[in-house]
Amino acid sequence: MTKPPEKSKVVRKLRCAVYTRKSSEEGLEQEFNSLHAQREACEAYIASQRSEGWVLVRDQYDDGGISGGTLERPALKRLLADIESGRVDVIVVYKIDRLSRALMDFAKLVEVFDRNDVTFVSVTQSFNTTTSMGRLTLNILLSFAQFEREVIGERIRDKFAASRKRGMWMGGHPPLGYAVRDRKLEINDAEAATVRMIFERFLEIGSATTLARDLANEGVTTKRGRPIDKGVIYKLLANRVYIGEAVHKGTAYPGEHKAIISRDLWDKAHSIMAVSPRTRASNTRAQTPSLLKGLLFGPTGCAMSPSHTRKGGRLYRYYVSQSVIKRGAGACPVARLPAAEIEAGVVDQLRGMLRAPEIIIGTWRAARPEIEGIAEAEVREAIERLDPLWDELFPAEQARIVQLLIERVDVGIGGVDIRLRTAGLASLVGELRVIDAGQRSAA
Repeated sequence: MTKPPEKSKVVRKLRCAVYTRKSSEEGLEQEFNSLHAQREACEAYIASQRSEGWVLVRDQYDDGGISGGTLERPALKRLLADIESGRVDVIVVYKIDRLSRALMDFAKLVEVFDRNDVTFVSVTQSFNTTTSMGRLTLNILLSFAQFEREVIGERIRDKFAASRKRGMWMGGHPPLGYAVRDRKLEINDAEAATVRMIFERFLEIGSATTLARDLANEGVTTKRGRPIDKGVIYKLLANRVYIGEAVHKGTAYPGEHKAIISRDLWDKAHSIMAVSPRTRASNTRAQTPSLLKGLLFGPTGCAMSPSHTRKGGRLYRYYVSQSVIKRGAGACPVARLPAAEIEAGVVDQLRGMLRAPEIIIGTWRAARPEIEGIAEAEVREAIERLDPLWDELFPAEQARIVQLLIERVDVGIGGVDIRLRTAGLASLVGELRVIDAGQRSAA
């Protein structure tokens, strides 16, 4: 009696997707790179399982130059979408860490695999996630993969710290005043001049708010062309790169680059910053140069000296008669004058006087012995150039010019009389001609 023929075993078709990944982009331009090698090994493994119904899907899932520490990978996202759509039964990788190096991320992937009855296989680490032993092996291997990633991260951080301690530039946008060449900071002369100017003017003004406003009016910007506000100024003033140092975790080390700012200038700026902004603002106002110091005299011929008082947190400046200070009220018909008002009045009168033809001629005559070949028209142009520039000058410079041009200011009951220094006018004309010549040569 013959045996009936055995029924042929029906093999279920398993659609296999190969996933490859490489952390860096190095070598990806080669004709045969790491991704190709991974894919070749995985395809060979799938071919060896043909008798089990394994077939390779046409789509390729390759992520080159992307870390395994994130799930934000284009090819991985396509693979997960195809899994959710029921197009994949088995995922094949060269090693587990190609899918993920983070245990928590991989747990999320396994949830997706289980929800869609998808098996996960590593061709170099024999296990299958459908068995309890395979899951245990998977978790152990993933733990080691995460451990390796953390060790690599620690090595990178240690190397970064060691490089910083040696004063090396470790990347990022270079600060204003520097450019990066061959991984080293080199001074950008034009920007360095701006940095020095900011430090020096902060010493003069003592206020980051005022300095920021002045820089905005002058069109001074950051390396990226943005306005330099108060925050940028404080950050710049606190950057130890400018004194040739590199900082790591709050500790400063000698840098490999050249300093832009001297230690003396740095220390002076930081001594000002050590004072509270409110106190600095008060001091700045109190130290505003008195334009008419030593020049102002009352009706009796007695000098009037600058003074100030504070009421309700506000500062009020005055010029007080020395007669009143020494002999009391009533010693002078003009006991005191508000500083802002008398200074503004004198400056307005001075600017008007400088336009008078007789003043221009007198200045020209005084300037001829000092400035050979100067013409009357040149004197007129130089004096006219001062008028629109006046409001742009720092208070200290305004005070210097007033002291240079004015010999005496007499305040009477009927008004103010100003006596000019002709020699001072000639000297100022010489300064303005030099500045004008420099601007023309720069243009």
